[in-house]
Amino acid sequence: MIYHDIFEKVKAAGRELAQIPDNVRNRVLTGLADAVIRNKDMLLAANADDLSRMDRRDPMYDRLMLTARRIDDIARDIRHVAELPSPLGHTCGTKTLPNGLHLWRVSVPFGVIGVIYESRPNVSFDVFSLCFKSGNACILKGGHNAESSNRAIVGLIKDTLRDNGLCPRHSVELLPPTHEAAAELLAAVGYVDLCIPRGGKRLIQFVRDTARVPVIETGAGVVNTYFDADGDAEMGTRIIYNAKTRRVSVCNALDCLIIHRSRLADLPRLCLPLAGKEVRIYADDEALKALKGQYPERLLRQAESDSYGTEFMDYMMSVKTVPSLDAALHHIAVYGSGHSECIITQNADAAEKFKRCVDAACVYWNAPTSFTDGAQFGLGAEIGISTQKLGPRGPMGLEALTTYKWIIEGNGQTRE
Repeated sequence: MIYHDIFEKVKAAGRELAQIPDNVRNRVLTGLADAVIRNKDMLLAANADDLSRMDRRDPMYDRLMLTARRIDDIARDIRHVAELPSPLGHTCGTKTLPNGLHLWRVSVPFGVIGVIYESRPNVSFDVFSLCFKSGNACILKGGHNAESSNRAIVGLIKDTLRDNGLCPRHSVELLPPTHEAAAELLAAVGYVDLCIPRGGKRLIQFVRDTARVPVIETGAGVVNTYFDADGDAEMGTRIIYNAKTRRVSVCNALDCLIIHRSRLADLPRLCLPLAGKEVRIYADDEALKALKGQYPERLLRQAESDSYGTEFMDYMMSVKTVPSLDAALHHIAVYGSGHSECIITQNADAAEKFKRCVDAACVYWNAPTSFTDGAQFGLGAEIGISTQKLGPRGPMGLEALTTYKWIIEGNGQTRE
């Protein structure tokens, strides 16, 4: 095992980190936020080196890019994490048995969390701040596209840990962006307590199929929005535009607009702002007919079998016409990924049925799926958005990074 020494050091750091008082952790995180602002130019220069190797036309370019404003937002999120209550030491349940034994269930860190992710360097800060606040050490394996950015970020974090001598410097380690490093991390039984993948469908499937350590699956985001028979067109236009174009390369971006057949006359109005962003639309026969002559011809395509159930992560969107709410629910059940789904309607009964029947981590009524984000949910930041049902679901913040142990106190009782 090439990275055995690193795994050993991180495991030891995790044991030490769990004993550090919360006020010390908060001081380190606040210091890191200050360091991020002071070193903005250095971070931007490292990121520019990564960006120089990527085509500007690639939608992943925006995902990789750091800006002065995004760095300010990163520092703000780190401060927010520091201000949140500690998730550790909470009594989740207590009882006294007939024999007098007292039992407590108390929240504790996992220990060491491994995260495999792709081209988003801000994830390095998010993962560290959430893991550190929750008493976990972390091992990061980023993508090759963000190698310079991630090295600069982890170097800055390590400098901050060094400046606060009570904190183990190996609380965070960065592995090389290689397949071999990923394979070792996923096989690090006895060293890594939990692994979380963040990225596209292929990465997540690879981690799920390969890992020998426990995994929380943060699934791909195939996101649908249903415009109901009783939807408000003005509201729908704003929601659809925001959900699709705010950032096309993120997992909460809209992939498919489902529209009730009775509202096809409103489809051009709902879609027209998307043309300003050059969004290509793959429409079924009915929707295509409604859009002809009302949406730029060069951006219109006939929907194919793979137009639905695809996470585009680009300026592309499919449109599906349905005769009823039940048909919309069926489409989502077949093609959705369990990430985020939305209904636009003024009909409260339809909204209640949608919320009750849709099987997804986040279900919206008259609001864009772009809000599926840990910071937006008040979690400070997120380590991923879980689409599985066992364990955490949806944006994962501090509480999702804890497990629990039983504390049993007696007075000399023995078992028959």
